[in-house]
Amino acid sequence: MMMTTKLKEETRELHDQIEEKNLAKQIMDGSIDLETYKLLLLQNYVAYQKTETEIKKFLSNYKGNKHLQLEQDLENLTSIDLIPPKNDNFQCNSTAEALGAAYVVEGSALGGMVLAKKLKQCPALENLPPQNFFNGDKENLKDWQNFKKELEAYPFTKAEELEAIEKARETFRFFKNIFDQKFPILDPALKNKG
Repeated sequence: MMMTTKLKEETRELHDQIEEKNLAKQIMDGSIDLETYKLLLLQNYVAYQKTETEIKKFLSNYKGNKHLQLEQDLENLTSIDLIPPKNDNFQCNSTAEALGAAYVVEGSALGGMVLAKKLKQCPALENLPPQNFFNGDKENLKDWQNFKKELEAYPFTKAEELEAIEKARETFRFFKNIFDQKFPILDPALKNKG
């Protein structure tokens, strides 16, 4: 069985849980407002900044530029000073772990392509400048294909396969944890409670 298939099967439940709770659902149904969109960008920035930094330590060809795209979008929409998160509870300790984490990060970019199309149909976001993260760029698909080739070419031992699978699960849980956190600066529900 291909490694991408194993990772997909082993993380399906976590993937579904995150999709169910993510603010991106409001893009899909068109109900998102600008403040909630900013919060979504910030949550993603925090998650991608940490995961991409860790993945790059072990995968030399890894672009790891999604957090930079998110940073640019946030700078265009807000006056928040983005400080790299102090959240150190995510680490990669091997190439196998980095590949497991990258599976989650790169796979999420595919979902971003679908969201990019829907973004333009959200009434509250119709005046957004061109977005860097939710850009709908076909390059994202190419990145995913290249990553899958790298993943399938890696000579995993049985122990490394298990490492990669566990790190993919951990990466999903890390994203879920970030998405569950409150960011008082941007969270519309918390803004008025100051």
